[in-house]
Amino acid sequence: MASTIPDPGAARAEVTPPADRPGRIEAHGIDHIPDSERHGHPRELFSVWAAANVNYLSLVIGGALVLMGLGLWQAVAVTAVGNLFWVLTGLLATSGPAAGAPSEVITRALYGVIGNRVNNAIGGWLVSVCYFALNLAAAATAAFALVEKAGITANTPVKVVVIVVIAALTLAISVYGHALIIKLYLPITLALAGAFTVVALSVFRHADFSYAPTAPPTGTDLWAVTIAGVTLVASGPLSYTTSADFSRYLPRAASPKAIAGWTALGAFVPSVIVGSLGAFAATAVDMTDPQNALQEILPGWFVPVFLLALVLGTISINALTAYSAGLALQAVGLRIRRTVSVLFDGTVAVAATLYGLLVSNFLDTVSNALQVIVVLIGPLMAVYATDIVLRRNRYDGRALADETPGSPFWFTGGVNWAGALSLVVGVASAALCVNTLYTGPVASALGGIDLSMPVGMIVASGLYVLLGRRAVAATSP
Repeated sequence: MASTIPDPGAARAEVTPPADRPGRIEAHGIDHIPDSERHGHPRELFSVWAAANVNYLSLVIGGALVLMGLGLWQAVAVTAVGNLFWVLTGLLATSGPAAGAPSEVITRALYGVIGNRVNNAIGGWLVSVCYFALNLAAAATAAFALVEKAGITANTPVKVVVIVVIAALTLAISVYGHALIIKLYLPITLALAGAFTVVALSVFRHADFSYAPTAPPTGTDLWAVTIAGVTLVASGPLSYTTSADFSRYLPRAASPKAIAGWTALGAFVPSVIVGSLGAFAATAVDMTDPQNALQEILPGWFVPVFLLALVLGTISINALTAYSAGLALQAVGLRIRRTVSVLFDGTVAVAATLYGLLVSNFLDTVSNALQVIVVLIGPLMAVYATDIVLRRNRYDGRALADETPGSPFWFTGGVNWAGALSLVVGVASAALCVNTLYTGPVASALGGIDLSMPVGMIVASGLYVLLGRRAVAATSP
């Protein structure tokens, strides 16, 4: 007769805490996550993306649409359409559990081991650090105002301390990593939702719901403004080609539809609500300086809370940015721990922010550069999404972790030329259509209409379908 005495070893195994937990610094970087360490539910992704998108930037963009000449309801419609691109961010998130790897590694399937290092250096690390610096500058500006309200003069030493403290809080979340992000972002979402509800009530009391511009654009000008507005809004979701970073710990059997749905919904809903709120606010106050203008219509007691919410929202989005930037730096080929790479990225971003705010117009230069970054991030998103569809989201995570010339993802000389050429041609096509910092020949011929986003994405995706089928078939498990 078999013994019924419980095995003490089995009992100990059942109560052993998971390696990925909030109070412990995440041990994994770009290495493969084994099935035994997978955990969580797709619905947890909702608050991760919601917390990062109940933010000041969405409010500013919504107001900018009205300043560009759109009517109130046109601006709301453009906000909704542009944010539909979060569906692609959701699609990319499904590749994380399939591979047990972050986006920075999965894209070896698109560009090859060596080609992907270039992709991560430019499309991953550099872009992320620029966004980190700009977001940190926005948070610091709100924090400076908060300090002034506390009766402290925001002189240079105080500003330096404020910037460093905000960066330290942000990087602490990024260093502890995935589990802490999952744990913190639900209460952060609720806190920010509460704060922005008060903002919404104040805005709606003053908004002109029948607002129309005195000289509304028509014809070609209307098309140009509308498409530019959609591109401006869509640049947010298109910049998140890293959504697999935050889904890769989910069990392999987790529903791809649920992963895509909760990711996209978590970002779409607050982005549309807060962006629309910015458009409504633009009918009542001057949104060229949103932070100060909104204080005119907010209750006096709430202004410090509003400023604190701006700081908290920016910390939330920057913690995700810094986390992915750390993974990108590892994927470039540097043999350093994820914690070290995150801190290095934060140091670079803090230095750039201090230099930009206190010494020169460096941040303006970075901001201008990011205005045309859609020529890169659109094709990057398109090639990645197309690869997921072509291989039906089947990725061999262990093979992707192999960086040797014997790896199936080494391709030719370390480069998957199908993906590399698709990206380069897509970017070149988009560059011809730009009408931001410069006017490309296509935009000039179309009377100023900027088609860089759709053209770049369609060309990159279409070319990858033609060139990439053989490579996809050869490397799909």
